[in-house]
Amino acid sequence: MAKGWYIDRGVDVVTVSRRVPVRFDLAVEARLPLARSLTRVAQQVRQDLWRALRDLRGFAPAVRVERQADALLVRAGGQVDGPIPATAARRVAALLESPVHRARWQRWAS
Repeated sequence: MAKGWYIDRGVDVVTVSRRVPVRFDLAVEARLPLARSLTRVAQQVRQDLWRALRDLRGFAPAVRVERQADALLVRAGGQVDGPIPATAARRVAALLESPVHRARWQRWAS
């Protein structure tokens, strides 16, 4: 646990979350290019996810990054204690597809 964040590391997967057990009431997946550090990618995505959805009441972010043969599969979202607005998933998807964010995550994880 680092400063209130739980980090669960496996062989080819890392999950960063605010609460354990991890729950994905809201989840969006995207593929990213392979990177050296799964933990760094997960932490950076988590940070940007929190910034994007900090106004969502009862939100506890969670990010799972899994190394696959040719890419990283990123699942971003988390637990939401309350109603989930229809716009929330679109905001997460926009974040995961943002070329500026993706480039920064890659630089940070290299």
